[in-house]
Amino acid sequence: MLDLRLTRAARPAVQLRRLLVAAASAGTGFLLLSCLGYALRHPGAAGAGALRLAWCVVPVAATVYLALAVARTDPGTRPRPGLSALGLGPARLMAISCLATALATTLGSAAALLLFLRLRGDLPGMRSAGARAAFLAAGEPLPLPAVLTLLAVVPVVATAAVAVVLRPRDPRPVRRPQRRYLPFGRSGTAPVRAGATVPAPGPAEGASPAPADQADSEAPAPSPTLAEKAVLPGLPWAVALLAAGLTAQAYAGRTPPAHAPTIATLPGEAVTVLLGWVLTAVGLVLAAPGLTHLCGRLLQCARPGALRLLAGRVLMAEATRIGRPLGVVCAVAAAGYATTTLYDAPALAFGPLSALGAVVVAGCAVATLLTSAVEARQGRAETTDALLRLGAPSTVLRGAAALRAFALLVLFTPLTLAIAVLAAFPLTH
Repeated sequence: MLDLRLTRAARPAVQLRRLLVAAASAGTGFLLLSCLGYALRHPGAAGAGALRLAWCVVPVAATVYLALAVARTDPGTRPRPGLSALGLGPARLMAISCLATALATTLGSAAALLLFLRLRGDLPGMRSAGARAAFLAAGEPLPLPAVLTLLAVVPVVATAAVAVVLRPRDPRPVRRPQRRYLPFGRSGTAPVRAGATVPAPGPAEGASPAPADQADSEAPAPSPTLAEKAVLPGLPWAVALLAAGLTAQAYAGRTPPAHAPTIATLPGEAVTVLLGWVLTAVGLVLAAPGLTHLCGRLLQCARPGALRLLAGRVLMAEATRIGRPLGVVCAVAAAGYATTTLYDAPALAFGPLSALGAVVVAGCAVATLLTSAVEARQGRAETTDALLRLGAPSTVLRGAAALRAFALLVLFTPLTLAIAVLAAFPLTH
């Protein structure tokens, strides 16, 4: 009963995020069922049906990403002191998160099935819309195993992802023994036994100790922080992936297609274009945390005040948590801008299913970014309370949040537009 109360007795914001997961699952489930209807209506077009089903991987991934972000920000399943005595340890709380995710995604899949059956006219008292939409396959019997399999994709994958990411971990660091491949030290000394300490080298006999100012000048530079070690090494790989993606799209654009492709009928060179977009999107996701970290460092340049210093420090601390969803949003925005503005495709190429898929992917990306911002705010709640107790005005905190949003907007908006233009330029000229 306590598990059910933790799931039900949540704040309205938490319930709203779960409803967003259910809505995304409903949209993705309807897209999967439309692929089944197209396959039933066109049994001879196996290639086109498989291509439509492959396109559904993108909304499925976006829905799972949103469900994972919502599960991480659920305050009811966060470990708190005293819950272990009641039998709610980390494993039990992880199971509650999986249960909430499974319920939300299953509700969305059921709503998708009801809508699909209503449009087909299978429900009593409903007319069929099959004459206007061929993907409904009105009049064809629906195979029950295929329907259940397609509708179970999102709940199973989302629940498994939540279970893997939120699995209990040992808070103690794992100490691995250091391997020594040489039997002696570098200077020919005796071998060091396991567990023994090595004395620090001192000054030679007869040599005077170094002066204090020289010792201070020869002190080692401060080591990079944990955030810098986790964020900055990904920038070279991100730049390499972006360059590879743009190169692949430029290579595919050497011979423009004779007619405008649609989402279900792609020419041969479109495989290279899709590969380039995948590499570009992965490069943006990898580069966004590092760029967010550098943006926070730039805010603190040139004698910063309290406002810029606070905004920059928060950006540097939350670079990984905010940067990855921001990179996903930039990738989706670049793809949407290049598809709708720069491509010379007619409006008939984008049907209702394409619009639904675009809405699901874009909505999940934006909702995940907002959910990650809420998670970051919850993570620094103790720091915010400490600043308020010390007398910091709330206007400074709100100003720092607005400055962070403005700095990220100034940095990532031109970057997104530039990548969209560079990606679409070879195909339009």
